[in-house]
Amino acid sequence: MEIRRATSTGDLMAARHLYDGPPREEWAHRFLAAPGHLMLIAYVDGFPAGMVSGIEMMHPDKGTEMCLYELSVDEAHRRRGIGRALTEALAREARERGCYDMWVGVDTDNAAALATYKASGARDDGVFAMLTWDFDA
Repeated sequence: MEIRRATSTGDLMAARHLYDGPPREEWAHRFLAAPGHLMLIAYVDGFPAGMVSGIEMMHPDKGTEMCLYELSVDEAHRRRGIGRALTEALAREARERGCYDMWVGVDTDNAAALATYKASGARDDGVFAMLTWDFDA
């Protein structure tokens, strides 16, 4: 397995099977151009077997933290440590960028994600509520 940072729209589009829905080239381009956005892709024999995306968030009184936005591993490649390796690689990148921490929101019934994040050093901060505003696109 090799983990590389996505640097082109082609990299992002080649990982389309790892996303929740179909990607758009215009969004992929904007993602790469946005400061603080990054995606790491795990390749197994040249195949994009997993990805993790992160977004730096900054606040005047806190500094910069990394949000683990999404983690996905191709079903045929699960339970091989790819998710953990991607999470650890993002954490290393966050440290190198000077982030004071990294966080992720995860459904409390997602046992696989919880196990992956805890195995890579995350701790449970307790009950978390996420509220959403939906906007027509």
